[in-house]
Amino acid sequence: MTSPDVTQILVAGRRTGIIGLPQVLQEVAAEFEHRPDEEIQAELLQRLSVKNYIVDKVRDVYGKAFLREYKKFTGQPVEDDRPEVPQIKVLGPGCPNCDRLEQELMGLMAELGLPADLEHIRDVVEIGRYGVMSVPALVINGKVVAAGSVPPRKKLKALLQDAAKK
Repeated sequence: MTSPDVTQILVAGRRTGIIGLPQVLQEVAAEFEHRPDEEIQAELLQRLSVKNYIVDKVRDVYGKAFLREYKKFTGQPVEDDRPEVPQIKVLGPGCPNCDRLEQELMGLMAELGLPADLEHIRDVVEIGRYGVMSVPALVINGKVVAAGSVPPRKKLKALLQDAAKK
């Protein structure tokens, strides 16, 4: 049994899995190239609702997120969609140091009472997109802030506190 094609996107500042997004983006880009944003958004919602359950009261929020992803896909300018909480990524295949960095971050987040979105990316292709040459690497809000080793706890704490202020 193969798993469905799930893509993580930000919806109202929260990472959300969407089934079938790349295929729908490709289809809509080919068929709706010169249509107004409202039509494109409506079409994306209609097509993506087939495989994704979207509650009526948040359809508009999802529609905006889908339109943003469509614009990224087609190379159009995109409004800045800052997440409500810091987006933290540990890059590494799952080596002991990568796992230790993830554990340190979870402990510090709990200690600081910091709500954040923490993700451990193990896929080497995805890691390569960040341009890092050594792991573990730490990415906070899209910026690589450490690579090649686990930063000292004091530095990690300062990085998290700084991310919480922004």
